[in-house]
Amino acid sequence: MIFSQQKTAAIGLAVFLSQPLFIVTPARADASGEAVFNGTCVMCHKSGVMGAPKFGDAADWGARLAQGKETLYKHALGGFQGKKGKMPPRGGKPGLSDGEVRAAVDYMLDNAK
Repeated sequence: MIFSQQKTAAIGLAVFLSQPLFIVTPARADASGEAVFNGTCVMCHKSGVMGAPKFGDAADWGARLAQGKETLYKHALGGFQGKKGKMPPRGGKPGLSDGEVRAAVDYMLDNAK
């Protein structure tokens, strides 16, 4: 059986359209420290829930900063349980990138004056 060009094209199009469509999306850009803070961190760091250092409180943050920024990043990324309180990994939001978590820590430190 010989197919006409139109029939062959129609069959080819039908086969193409019946296949799953894969859409390539670009990687998302990291959110700013302020955006991450407002979307995640504010829940505990606004009022000091579970011993969280309060946003803007230099005394709360000063003692922690004395341990070094890398230690704060490590605790924010991996979680921490100490005498004063608990920090869930990535603030309880596993979808945050390392950069977003670090930016949120930096944002909180910049505002602890």
